Amino acid sequence: QVQLVESGGGLVQPGGSLRLSCTLSGTIFSILPMAWYRQAPGKQRELVATITTGGNTNYADSVKGRFTVSRDNAKNTMHLQMNSLKPEDTAVYYCNRDLTPLQRDGYSYWGQGTQVTVSS
Repeated sequence: QVQLVESGGGLVQPGGSLRLSCTLSGTIFSILPMAWYRQAPGKQRELVATITTGGNTNYADSVKGRFTVSRDNAKNTMHLQMNSLKPEDTAVYYCNRDLTPLQRDGYSYWGQGTQVTVSS
């Protein structure tokens, strides 16, 4: 069955960097447009970055120029390189298919996410 595993989060000081990873199993990764999302405490989940099957990328204005999304179809993996991190980047980060979440057992499916905390 479909499974998403996010990793690479942690505690980092403002101005620091982190590299998140997302691994998808149970379906064909290479044909899926993918995206990174994040959800801060008390806020709705928001779109951070997208990457098409061909590698074209798009970013939320709040992260443009600081974050870079990439994918490795051979390894069913997507990454999010986050530089110049700010306290407002603190959130749980999730990966999923772009536009509509993956389905499992008839329901929208999300992985456990990975916590990113930016604090001095």
